[in-house]
Amino acid sequence: MRRLLKFLHTMGSIGLMGAMAALLVMFSVAPPPSSLAGYALIRGAMGAVATWIFLPSLALVLVAGLLAMALHPVYRIAGWAWLKLATGVLMFEGGFVYIQGPMQREAAMSAAALAGRLDPAALAATIGPERNTLWVLLAVATANVALGIWRPRVLRLPAP
Repeated sequence: MRRLLKFLHTMGSIGLMGAMAALLVMFSVAPPPSSLAGYALIRGAMGAVATWIFLPSLALVLVAGLLAMALHPVYRIAGWAWLKLATGVLMFEGGFVYIQGPMQREAAMSAAALAGRLDPAALAATIGPERNTLWVLLAVATANVALGIWRPRVLRLPAP
């Protein structure tokens, strides 16, 4: 069970960090909203990556990590594991609230603007915060990988 959870946790991390990198690349090549067809296309693709890769990978990382902590007592006394848990919960909240939601809304809004049901001037209001949040979450995910590899002695808890 330990190897399975480690495998799932690692695969989720790969998907999560890959999705964040892909979203950042898409931000860098996205046309401005004035080029409505291209903008709607890229925002639709970003919404799909956020929905089908980013969020499931984030959930897999968190669930596999929680199960590993619950099933293996050695993780419950390791400070680095608790630090990963805290940052993982923050990543889930940040990813869900500041990445997933805005990307789905912007994809829907750009599709509506393309269909003529919305003024294109309402688009692209969240690009800066989304991009910044992705960079922060990517840095936190990198720190979590480092914690899992090097397992520093931080906050050693007493064994029950």
